[in-house]
Amino acid sequence: MDHNNQKKIAAINDLSGFGKCSLSVALPLISKLGVQCCPLPTAVLSDHTGFDSYYFVDFSEHMEPYIDEWKKLNLRFDGILTGFLGSEEQIETVKSFIEHFADENTVVIVDPVMGDNGNTYATYTHEMCKGISKLVEHANIITPNVTEACILTGIPYKEHFSESELHEMTYKLCEKGPDMVVITGVDRGVYLENYVYQKDDGPRVLRTRRIAPQRSGTGDVFASIVAACFVQGLSFEKSVRKAADFIKECLKSSTELDIPVTDGVCFEKVIDKLHL
Repeated sequence: MDHNNQKKIAAINDLSGFGKCSLSVALPLISKLGVQCCPLPTAVLSDHTGFDSYYFVDFSEHMEPYIDEWKKLNLRFDGILTGFLGSEEQIETVKSFIEHFADENTVVIVDPVMGDNGNTYATYTHEMCKGISKLVEHANIITPNVTEACILTGIPYKEHFSESELHEMTYKLCEKGPDMVVITGVDRGVYLENYVYQKDDGPRVLRTRRIAPQRSGTGDVFASIVAACFVQGLSFEKSVRKAADFIKECLKSSTELDIPVTDGVCFEKVIDKLHL
């Protein structure tokens, strides 16, 4: 029996029951773009860590036996998408996953979830950040925000980088191994910018007009759409544009419905606008 007749992405991330982020956005958005999303949880939370309190279950001890069952099925993946990882152990598990399941036809997308606004997340130690830096070497595509790009390159964070400084940062990130990099959500007042670099095409800036504040989960929405679009054959630049345009629609919908920022983006109202 062949389980590999449909395009598939393995999505390795946490699952939050409330607050749209991580696997709760990857599953519907990747599916909407015609790709089967196969979730591998790293943790299960009642609501994400941006809320004042939450219930958290570390999935580390379950990941290897979970993966072993996929090996028995002889699954192959067109894409592997990694997000939030909760420990050094999980980073090593994900590296082993990539080494086993990725071949020359698999695109590996690492969203190096480590921090924002100049600060690392509370769960990320210095050693974990070093581990993510090593994981990036296995990626074809990475989607850091500015803070994460600084951590990966060792460049001190500041609130405002020039365009040339960000282009140089994308080049340094590609030197670590990936073929394609996008530094996401750079705040330019009335615009949000995404800094794209491809080894065979050089740097460029993709801009969208800001219509609302950024929200929890937008990075997960962005990475999920880029992964699915690229697996479906769109160019990297077009995949990034699709993601940025859809997030703009989500932010507009969320503002109209007065959704709290912590609750994430209201993608359900506009999901029919998401297509290849």
